[in-house]
Amino acid sequence: MKRNFVILIFSLVAVLGTQAQLLYKVSGNGLQKPSYLIGTHHLAKSSHIHQISGLKEALEACEQIYGEIVMEEMTNPENLQMVQEAMMMPQGKTLRSLLSPLELVQLNAFLKNLMGVDFTHPAVAQQFDALTPQALVTQFQVLIFMKNHPEDFDPNNQYDTYFQTYAKQNGKPVGGLETLEEQINILYKGYSLERQKELLVCLVQHADFMDNMLIELTRAFYSQDIGKMQAIFEEKIGNSCDSTPAEDALLIYNRNANWMKKVPHVMAEKSTLFAVGTAHLWGEKGMLQLLRNAGYQVEAVK
Repeated sequence: MKRNFVILIFSLVAVLGTQAQLLYKVSGNGLQKPSYLIGTHHLAKSSHIHQISGLKEALEACEQIYGEIVMEEMTNPENLQMVQEAMMMPQGKTLRSLLSPLELVQLNAFLKNLMGVDFTHPAVAQQFDALTPQALVTQFQVLIFMKNHPEDFDPNNQYDTYFQTYAKQNGKPVGGLETLEEQINILYKGYSLERQKELLVCLVQHADFMDNMLIELTRAFYSQDIGKMQAIFEEKIGNSCDSTPAEDALLIYNRNANWMKKVPHVMAEKSTLFAVGTAHLWGEKGMLQLLRNAGYQVEAVK
């Protein structure tokens, strides 16, 4: 089954040599100093970072840190409002107005199992009815992860945030490969409302499958087994729950290509550690291969 928000179509050739590896060194092609690229899991425990061989040395050697976005931007009141507005249903619409009676029954059963309450609870109805299906899917994925890994998720100490916090504590600049607004447009506005509803229903109807997949995905990440993560991502149902090529391009491929317009200039300026979601690393259109195509030497850090 393909999780619509992180899935790639992969090439066996491109994944060879990436087993059990999250950290890569980028050198050559005129770089005065090497840079580094690490794959992250946005919900994983940050203590896992200390288990990655060579990362301490890479952090010390790099002169700046880049993430997908500058995480501190999320604390800006104007940006928070922008995120909140992107998560809200259009004027005059509600979540329940999108769902059929059967779909609402299924959603209530899902919520009851996940949270112990459902739309019959006034507070739940008031909050969730105003959110887009896409916003709910994102929140449900976090809740599923918290249920399966209760000691791992810490909203105040997230995996991606760790690197940018380290940079600031050590007087190193922080940058983003895309703006918060760009990310919002992709993650919350890149799908029609009808498609968002379809994906929410897919999550609800295949809850056990998604639950197990997230468990296996996290286990593979903690083992630094990118090959296993790829295999999990490739699983599919064979119906409309699977992501389309256009959705894969929106969420992964186009972003990788856009990032590659910036990465060479950033590396040429200063030695940089790039921390991005692991799903952006592999495949013919993944960051590892795109860097190699651009003439850089990319090697696993042991």
